Amino acid sequence: GSINMMATYEQMRDALEADEASEYNGPGLYLVPWKCDAENEDKIKEECKATIRCYPTDVNEAGMWEGKKCFYSGEDATHMALFGRAF
Repeated sequence: GSINMMATYEQMRDALEADEASEYNGPGLYLVPWKCDAENEDKIKEECKATIRCYPTDVNEAGMWEGKKCFYSGEDATHMALFGRAF
């Protein structure tokens, strides 16, 4: 699957929840602005089984997160994070 850029949390959650079938062919990875917060990360995992796969080095070194708000909390982002569904 391709990487989805700049989706909202609601878009990611709905897409992942809509794909509960055993065959996973939906949009799998989401690159989003993220404010590091273990509690929020746990909530996302509970709500749509998505977890942070990595903080991609290239986009973070390029400062892609600067000036953006976290897609979950709405606070200033500290990183770009790649979220994906846990299987």
